[in-house]
Amino acid sequence: MSLLGRLHPVAAPVYPRRSPSLESRTSGTRGDTGDGFSGSARGSCLFFLIRSTLGLYSFPKGGGKHRGNAVARVVGVHGMGKQLLGEDTLLQEWRPALADGMRHAGKAKALLALDVGMAFYGELFRPQGELLAAGDPRYSAADVEEGFEQELLLEWWHAAAQSDPAVVPPVSDTLMATPRSVQAALRALSGSRFFAGIALRSMVFDLKQVHRYLTDPDLRARARSRVIEAIGQDTQVVVAHSLGSVVAYEALCAWPGHRVRALITLGSPLGIPNLMFHRLEPPPLVLGGAARGVWPGGDHLVWTNIADDGDVVALVKDLRPTFGDAVRSVRVHNGSHAHDAKAYLTDALCGQAIAEGLS
Repeated sequence: MSLLGRLHPVAAPVYPRRSPSLESRTSGTRGDTGDGFSGSARGSCLFFLIRSTLGLYSFPKGGGKHRGNAVARVVGVHGMGKQLLGEDTLLQEWRPALADGMRHAGKAKALLALDVGMAFYGELFRPQGELLAAGDPRYSAADVEEGFEQELLLEWWHAAAQSDPAVVPPVSDTLMATPRSVQAALRALSGSRFFAGIALRSMVFDLKQVHRYLTDPDLRARARSRVIEAIGQDTQVVVAHSLGSVVAYEALCAWPGHRVRALITLGSPLGIPNLMFHRLEPPPLVLGGAARGVWPGGDHLVWTNIADDGDVVALVKDLRPTFGDAVRSVRVHNGSHAHDAKAYLTDALCGQAIAEGLS
């Protein structure tokens, strides 16, 4: 097959007209440039053309190799901190929550098509040869590494202070990433609504999961493979939470020609500048002086990003400035469970987006 033939599935998309019922309650717009092509679509096509021509990009052979050979129409991708769970355990939470969200959206008929699978990558972060019966490794403030981990922790602290009056905001002498500021941040976050009930060692472990995903090429590739293997020709919807939204985004970008019709990201950190957005694979393209993320699909893909104002992990709530106006931006209210996957999944707007992807 010629190069252009291989690139055809990700050629510049013309986005389908959206359902008024959801669009009227979201802040996304099509963002055409006047010739039928979106800016993010142009970036997608240009990126794959350049990388393929130089021989720097490898194309996956395809998915549908999920364990048990069962290919679901809806594939979930979990977030961080799930290393002690598994596909079946997570699906016990996700399936009823997804169903509730669709019912709340008035899409009970679409439940007949709700065949859900889970792309599980959490075990990649579980140390080999240990049962970990007592929980995660006993990390402390001293284990938070300089650089990325300290910087992300301080970003969480700043975001938590903005949304939770019980959190003391950082002051000038704690804004710098130092051992002292790390201890202050962990103390402040432990008293927040967002991190209520989460042990200090778990917060540190979550920081390290994100850091390791971005810096360990082998683990990163294996995590993306789990998503690609879970997606088959019949998969129409991918729902990804937290760090899972990064894994899912990169997996879809690495598979031009996939048939996923709806990408729904929940509590996503994709838009965090420098710490996340500029470290993505494929990297953002700089066109006209502004960085723009590659669009993770073709003309059939509708991307809905859902965030709670109090979600500390989703530091950047609106992804349109970084990925283009074609992203549908949605705000929800999860109460004290701002980052909880179940709270996102049961929202009517999430259910609406899933139902539209299945229709």
